[in-house]
Order: sequence, then structure tokens, then C-alpha cells
Amino acid sequence: MSRIALATLVGIVLAIAVLIGGARTTYAQAAAPATTGVKISGEYSTSWRQMWLPTDVSKDGYQVDRLIHVLHWFMGALFVGWGVFFVYCLVRFRQRRGHKADAEPVKAKVSKFAEIGVAIFEAVLLIGFSVPVWAAARAEPPKPEDHPLRVRVIAEQFAWNFHYPGSDGVFGKTNPSLVNTATNPLGLDKSDPAATDDIASGELRLPVGRPIICEITSKDVIHSFFIPVMRVKQDAIPGMRIPVWFTAKEEAAGGVYEVACAQLCGNNHYSMRALMFLQSPNDFDAWLKEKSKPPEVFDE
Repeated sequence: MSRIALATLVGIVLAIAVLIGGARTTYAQAAAPATTGVKISGEYSTSWRQMWLPTDVSKDGYQVDRLIHVLHWFMGALFVGWGVFFVYCLVRFRQRRGHKADAEPVKAKVSKFAEIGVAIFEAVLLIGFSVPVWAAARAEPPKPEDHPLRVRVIAEQFAWNFHYPGSDGVFGKTNPSLVNTATNPLGLDKSDPAATDDIASGELRLPVGRPIICEITSKDVIHSFFIPVMRVKQDAIPGMRIPVWFTAKEEAAGGVYEVACAQLCGNNHYSMRALMFLQSPNDFDAWLKEKSKPPEVFDE
């Protein structure tokens, strides 16, 4: 075997080792608690089968995971196949005495069939897997008869703000000119009766088994609302309110998970974290009732 082929093989092995080690390190860091003294629930898988994915607590998460698994195994097969072919070419067509390069292009049927097969599989991956997953999880929002909980998610450098409508179920009016980071981060209008029981929180508390609709926006730059265990990621864009929806599994009640920003949004991007508490419907209703605030709370 030539030195070039040997060096290529060593490079491929080292690349695989770095990818595996990097994946484990990244997920270990991501699983670290966002707040001192609070333990994050769940673990990240370190098995080949689970592809180092985080815990799945979403009702639709299994479809996303299945798509990721198929895609990764397919890309792994391509990587190995083309890698072997590349090493073969290095060895088979290396420079040797008595051999000259042939200027005529090679007319091989195997490579053409391989390329056609890859194209067909990619079409199946898109039409047979990706589109159905999107249609099931993202095409239609929860219906009113399902009593979805609406939460407004407002991003800013470098924090997440969560706006709940309170026990009356109606969001109060907001005004950007009323925003005060310390006393009124949402800019709630005190003169609006619907705003008197609204809840402004730095924690995301959600009931399990009930559809959740998060309306996402940003005060300043583009952020990205990311809940790994819910398989949810959506950009937060200034001037736009973008909805995403999901439902937590009932068995996830009592869990504490991380909300992160997946978009580089400034120097302190690393610190833009929040905690998501999954509660039983009764516990969530009790929390909602307790946190509904009187008007004087919003005084500056």
C-alpha cells in the first residue's frame, strides 16, 4: 500500500474518532445545569443506536428521531462506501513504472447505478420520511377544542422572557415604550384590565398532556428558541411572532429541562439559557393561580 493510501486511512480513522469524541463532549456540556442548584432531568444517549440524542419527552419526538436515525445511517454508509472507493483508486491508479495514464474517460456502469440509487433514496427520504413528519408535527396547529395553552416567548440579549395570559386566559396589551428590564420586561400596559393577572417569568412552566403553542419573537437581534427534549427549534425574529407547537408526554411530569438559544446572538450567547419545568395539569393550574399578579406588581 502506498504512503498516500495509508495516510488517507489514518486520516479517516482519526476523523471518526474526533467526531465521536466531539459529540460526547458537546452533549455532556449541553446537559449541564443551566442554573446552580437545579438538576436537569434526563440524559443523553451514548449508544450508536440512539445517535447520542437527548431524552425525548415530546409526543411527536419519535418521528423526528426516526428521520435523524435513517439520515445518519445513510450518510454513514455513503461515507464508508466512497471512502473505500477513494482508497481503492489511490492504490489501483498510483504512479508506477511502465504505466501511463489513459486520456479516455472511463465508462463504468457501477458508478452510474450507484448515483441513481443514491438519488432515488434521497427522494424516498424526502417524500417518504421528511414530508410526513412535517405534516404530522408542524402542518396543522392544535385545534381550539383541544384547549391549547398559549405562551408568548420573547427573546433578548441574553435572556428568555415567558408571557402567560394568567387565570383569565387573555393576554394583556403590551407597549414597547413601557419595557423596563427590572420591573416590566414585557412592557405590559397597566391600564388594560386583561394585563392585571398576566405572568412574566424567566422560567418556562408547562402542563404535560396538553398542547402548547409558543408564539416566538425577539426584542433585539435574531435568536433561536431551542428545546432539545421537545425536538423544537425556531428562530426568534424582531417584528415577527412565529408560532410553534408541541405536547409533552404525560410521563414527563416533574422533569426539569433546558431551553437554549441556538443562534449566535452576541458576546454572552453562551449564557442565554432558561429552565423548562414540566408539571401535571393540577400543579400547573395551582402555579398559574398563585403567580397571577395584581396591578401594583407592575409599578416602576
